Amino acid sequence: MSLRQMEYLVAVVEERSFTRAAESLNVTQSALSHQIKALEREVGGRLLERLPRGVGLTPMGRAFLPHAELAVRSAGQARRAARAAAGSEGGELHIATLHALAVGMLPPVLARWRMTFPDVLLHLHEYTTTEELRDGMERGVADIGVGPRPEAWPGPVVSLGDEEIVIVTSAGDPLAGRTDPVRLTDLADRAWVRCQLEPRVHGQRWLDWACAQHGFRPLTALETEHSSTAVRMAAAGVGIVAAPLPIADTVGGAVAVRVSPAWRREQTAFSRIELMGVAGEFVRMCGDVYTAAA
Repeated sequence: MSLRQMEYLVAVVEERSFTRAAESLNVTQSALSHQIKALEREVGGRLLERLPRGVGLTPMGRAFLPHAELAVRSAGQARRAARAAAGSEGGELHIATLHALAVGMLPPVLARWRMTFPDVLLHLHEYTTTEELRDGMERGVADIGVGPRPEAWPGPVVSLGDEEIVIVTSAGDPLAGRTDPVRLTDLADRAWVRCQLEPRVHGQRWLDWACAQHGFRPLTALETEHSSTAVRMAAAGVGIVAAPLPIADTVGGAVAVRVSPAWRREQTAFSRIELMGVAGEFVRMCGDVYTAAA
């Protein structure tokens, strides 16, 4: 089987149509169908089936697709790495990260990158959980992952620094006037805005675990899906929220209050292959921004 055949299969699955896939690949539909049939003969069964609303995968196709996606994306990553190592101008770089980092830590990095490397196009892939981020990186979706340190990652991992977690509240809240850090025990009677995608520690949601260390359970005022929404709710006075400091700085009316002892979380850049060329430059730029913000 050829890489081209796998590229054709991935395109049909993504487009859910032979016609749209052929257009996106700039080939004729007959040539596309011929290559898919040749691939099916080689693997020994049908990979695709026509559905009332497009094209879908057979059970054999669902088993085959992840391997085809990895091969196709790895080939693209290898081409980009080779061009970067050769010092080629232009090109592109794919970055995978969490939504919270995409709206918090990364904007100043991307702005600086645009000024320094205007000919290198960046593609940002956002995920809601660390599990989804790792899965995307394992499937070769991006060249670099940015997020908490991935456990037992087989490729290079570079520490970018620690991200500070603060309490975010509204400008009219009594906490907003504090100049000294607040102790978590002082917040036992406060209602929190919680994010459903909150990290888990020892099988518990992170805030539940942190408050349990001080002998209380946090009161919940509202549950949201995204951390950026939670911060906006806190700024509006719905409740207080624990969030990364960069996110708090992006929302008007939000006031960040530091915690004692300080809450910090390491962030890293990681990849499936050696970080070199423009990929290495991007990681160094992330580290510089984190250092400047610390």
